[in-house]
Amino acid sequence: MSYSIDLIEEIISAERIGNATASIKWLLTDSRSLCFPEETLFFALVTIRNSGASYIGNLYERGVKNFVISSQEKDLIERIRKGDLFSQANFLLVESPLTALQRLAEKHREQFNIPVVGITGSNGKTVVKEWIHHLLSPTKVVVRSPRSYNSQIGVPLSIWQMEERSEVAVFEAGISQMGEMEALHNMIKPTIGVLTNIGGAHQKNFNSLQEKCLEKLTLFKDCDVIIYNGDDELVTDCVARLILSTREIAWSRKDSEKPLYISRVVQKNDHTEITYSYLGLKNSFTIPFVDEASIENALHSLAVALYLIISPEQIAQQMAKLEPVAMRLEVKKGKNDTFIINDSYNSDLASLDIALDFLYRRSQKQGLKRTLILSDIIDSGQNTSALYQRVAQLIKSRKVDRIVGVGSMISSSEARFMLDKKFYPDTTSLLNAIEKKEISFRQEALLIKGARQFQFDLISDLLEEQVHETILEVDLKAMIDNLNHYRSMLTRSTRVIGMIKASAYGSGSYEIAKTLQEHHVDYLAVAVADEGYELRKGGITVPIMVMNPEFSSFKTLFNYNLEPEVYSFHLLESLIKAAKKEGITNFPIHVKIDTGMRRLGFDPSEMPQLVEYLQTQDAVIPRSVFSHLVGSDSAAFDDFTHKQITLFNES
Repeated sequence: MSYSIDLIEEIISAERIGNATASIKWLLTDSRSLCFPEETLFFALVTIRNSGASYIGNLYERGVKNFVISSQEKDLIERIRKGDLFSQANFLLVESPLTALQRLAEKHREQFNIPVVGITGSNGKTVVKEWIHHLLSPTKVVVRSPRSYNSQIGVPLSIWQMEERSEVAVFEAGISQMGEMEALHNMIKPTIGVLTNIGGAHQKNFNSLQEKCLEKLTLFKDCDVIIYNGDDELVTDCVARLILSTREIAWSRKDSEKPLYISRVVQKNDHTEITYSYLGLKNSFTIPFVDEASIENALHSLAVALYLIISPEQIAQQMAKLEPVAMRLEVKKGKNDTFIINDSYNSDLASLDIALDFLYRRSQKQGLKRTLILSDIIDSGQNTSALYQRVAQLIKSRKVDRIVGVGSMISSSEARFMLDKKFYPDTTSLLNAIEKKEISFRQEALLIKGARQFQFDLISDLLEEQVHETILEVDLKAMIDNLNHYRSMLTRSTRVIGMIKASAYGSGSYEIAKTLQEHHVDYLAVAVADEGYELRKGGITVPIMVMNPEFSSFKTLFNYNLEPEVYSFHLLESLIKAAKKEGITNFPIHVKIDTGMRRLGFDPSEMPQLVEYLQTQDAVIPRSVFSHLVGSDSAAFDDFTHKQITLFNES
């Protein structure tokens, strides 16, 4: 769906500078994620440390012409009014760009009369969302939050993805303090509510778990039905206190009188068999997990599917094919005969217990010793001494062999951990110790568990792969002279891609990329994802195309906004599957057609099938279509080049 800039101006009650006609399909809050500038509206959000207005110049150069900015940006607004800056752009002035973004999402949500599932809780939101999508997707068109877009910013961006063909929507809602849920409720307006559980995450800003639970439940005040664990006394009491005028599906493993009774749960070596009764009918299914958290998540998802009248046969079929959700308990092969369980997403006691249980079960099968790399547990609301006493007890109960602690709080509690141990003040110190081989990991199972601010993904990256880089000094001024010479022969609307694969053909990829970015090249292109990863780590923000994406590199593509070339159905289908697993939608791709190179690319005869296939999914979206000309730099091949161009235009 698209909105005219005039309609958006009215919806968010903005004062407007500029009168250019525009149709908006994409909302942007992070300049690094720009894909379709002509149809993008950028919200210059204001935070304590930064203002999105500082990125307007770069975005304008890249083709964005529509912006929402704070009316407090006095100096910028004055220059815009004088015509000194951005003369071809529309600016919508509002008191708060964030509030405007949320208001636009509210209006968009009002256009749809479909089941909307709102999910909240301390843990499991993303997994339940992805598994609900998995259960419903064979027979329903489901739109869902990308990844963990559950915040005041993420929720409106998620809701914006609803479109005419959507039949069910599934959105997460996360809060960290009192009063935040009201805005999320007004945007999501769920008809089906799911409360996963209540734990210690973000407890610092709440007086009690009960207070947190009651705040989360306000998401469901207008729901048709609320789904929760009827065996959880805290949740059950809070639901009763609110006296919600909604139907309840409280599933239970203990009470056969509950609407959804789980009569049998049998955990085998590598799967769990579950039998349930709903509306008097008894059925069963199997999930390929054995940990308690996965069982609970599956039961929440089951309740949603049953309420939406998904057949028991479809439920059983889809449950058997459930997969782990990336960003939580992701297992990777590490160096030196290790395997890594990466849970560098959050850190609280409840999720730590879940992750330790997973570590114990996985390592037990392979007979490996267990190592935990753990950051400070932030905002637990507990006394430091009592908190880490409990952590030490959990570690002991799960038979962890070694702990590596990162952060000042856990380091101050070192004496409580009676096992092999090392502690570091921050992530950088641990990374340096690994690089200097002051600490090593060999033939063991590693659980990497940390709060987001500790950036433990850097530890995971270091332990699972080796990065190489070649640096060569070149004449950058001469390169820019060449760039400008070629630009002088192009129309202004023609975009330029800088090909810098193989370390910019030996010239130094980062140095070349940085220089090209400073001179406003529209795209960079590399051969493999690792090259793009290194550029992103170095601060390169311009869009990057990956010409030869490997199947093992999909997560790197997603995490670092690297746009893959897609040249076959096999690659495309695998990429879409991986994107769905990550909860990603509209990820940009570049479609290659083989018009004569005979190396890689879709055959022109496959284009109708390709177009039809792309229209049936929302995980990826084509950013460009191109072909490789065999001999365009040689006059001897001009006839063949023209044939290639003709074939491309006809495809």
